Amino acid sequence: MFGSLGFTELILILVIVLIIFGAGKLPQLGEGLGKAIKGFKKSVHEAEAIEAEAQQIAAAQQAQSTAAPPQAPAQPAGATVADVQAAPAPQAPRA
Repeated sequence: MFGSLGFTELILILVIVLIIFGAGKLPQLGEGLGKAIKGFKKSVHEAEAIEAEAQQIAAAQQAQSTAAPPQAPAQPAGATVADVQAAPAPQAPRA
């Protein structure tokens, strides 16, 4: 960005700024500019943290949705589907 600006151009810009704002206002302008840059950096870092947290939540939800569903109980060896369906369901003991 400043690669094409030479030392002479920068001095000329500084002189114009001094004429427009005066020497007394330059420290206030610098302070305001510094606070603005600091606030911008802080908001960028907060946005990155929020985005990273959202990605972690999305990954966790995706991992839960792709987890294997619970398996049905295993059939006894040699049993057919008709045998399992015809078998009576186990009943709880009566008290």
